[in-house]
Amino acid sequence: MTVRQLSDCTALVTGSSGGIGLEIAAQLAEAGVPRVAICGRDAARGEEAVASVRARAQGCDIRFLHADFADIATGKTVVDGTVSVFGSLDILVNSIPGHLSPQPFHNIPIEAFAEQIQSHLGSVMQTCHAAMPHLIAREGGAIINLASDAAKIATPGEALQGACKAAVVMFSRTLALEGGRFGVRVNAITPSIVRDTSAYRRVMASEFSQKLFAKAEAKAKLGVATPADIAPLAVFLAGPGAAKLTGQAISVNGGISAA
Repeated sequence: MTVRQLSDCTALVTGSSGGIGLEIAAQLAEAGVPRVAICGRDAARGEEAVASVRARAQGCDIRFLHADFADIATGKTVVDGTVSVFGSLDILVNSIPGHLSPQPFHNIPIEAFAEQIQSHLGSVMQTCHAAMPHLIAREGGAIINLASDAAKIATPGEALQGACKAAVVMFSRTLALEGGRFGVRVNAITPSIVRDTSAYRRVMASEFSQKLFAKAEAKAKLGVATPADIAPLAVFLAGPGAAKLTGQAISVNGGISAA
């Protein structure tokens, strides 16, 4: 089993042209990861993200890969693209956001189910499937999957998201068991509401979810989390300090719950 220093690693962060994913990519670069691939659907936004990371970590070789995870082949495409550009892969962070505002389950069009399941769950499984052979070949590595506290706590309006995120957590735990003998660690991060993100703005634009999450924010006695609060945990889980930590789902929610 090999647990590399961050300075010896190559990282791929999906869903990283903004929000939590971009902050994780930037903090990985600041922590010394010399090669980081980010990806997203909008090339112009992606290049802006590349420039922002370079400004924070000038020694990092940061690249943008176009990715639309509505296509089930994209997981393999971005993993293979990362290995093609950098020659290796040691860290995979899945941070692909969903695009559905909380609402009662019976109000969600059934046509939206497949898209949401692909966005929240399929993209994670497909990217991990493509990454595992590369991590095994490197005799170790780390996968960090972003899920949600909705995976642990039933939340009105999040039946579909919660089911998908719970699946991400169980998938991560099971993959941790399978990957352990190859030195591959797999963990999940489960935020609650996260300010300064497009998801937060979308949620707060809906009367139903605004009322719901305003109550949640009031419970965050340590403050509502931002991407800058989520990213340090991802960096830790990716590095040698978490060498014996796998199969966990860790909440970052400012005290909204004790999950």
